[in-house]
Amino acid sequence: MGGFYAAVAVRGFRRYATYRTATAAGVFTNTVFGLIVSYTYIALWEQRPHLGGYTEPQALTFVWVGQALLMTMALMGGGFEDELIERIRSGDIAVDLYRPADLQGWWLSADLGRAAFHLLGRGVLPMVCGALVFDLALPVSAAAWALFLVSVTLGALVSFAIRFLVALTAFWLLDGAGVNQMAWLAGLFFSGMLLPLNVFPGALGTVSRALPWSAVLQVPADVLMGRHQGAGAAGALAFQAGWALALLAAGRALQSVATRRVVVQGG
Repeated sequence: MGGFYAAVAVRGFRRYATYRTATAAGVFTNTVFGLIVSYTYIALWEQRPHLGGYTEPQALTFVWVGQALLMTMALMGGGFEDELIERIRSGDIAVDLYRPADLQGWWLSADLGRAAFHLLGRGVLPMVCGALVFDLALPVSAAAWALFLVSVTLGALVSFAIRFLVALTAFWLLDGAGVNQMAWLAGLFFSGMLLPLNVFPGALGTVSRALPWSAVLQVPADVLMGRHQGAGAAGALAFQAGWALALLAAGRALQSVATRRVVVQGG
């Protein structure tokens, strides 16, 4: 069965690899947007050096990690959730439930394939461009990069789990577009995409860093820059893994409840 889900993940990777023009346009967009945000950060850090505990190179690194993970984590949509919501709304979900595969496992495998493609196809080149233009705080050791990839994988699991829960609301709402938009707006704010969460003051910063969205971007970026070392790095990965397990379990429970009330519209 593991080979089956691996094949689904490979299929998900290949599916997005066919959109070459869209990928090239996305790389260009991410790079341009990264440049704009970088110069905004430079102006901000000139006025507030070490804001949030970051040096200017670290702040700029955060920008480019964000651009690399924007589509990888589907922070602005573009994942499986729209398709799953539509299949629930149309009643095609009944066909999915007859497949010899778990619904959550199927979509998770496909989404991990999508995430892997976007990390390579839309993440690497903008990061390289950012490193050529700015002084970034990137690690030189292979171990640091390996730890970053582990963190990104855990972040992708958290991202999937959140979006799967959101998509399942369509069993009750039939149209989950509104909930989906609210979720990705919350994700943009609480992941650190707009500003690093360390910049947020007081209780807002404490709460935002404890929410699952911080596992999607804030934690991987800090892991890459070496802000978590030794036991701190293990704790950061455990934080991500804990949220991933909790949210995946919640998705499993909600899926069990939702599939009991499947109604195929028009039939």
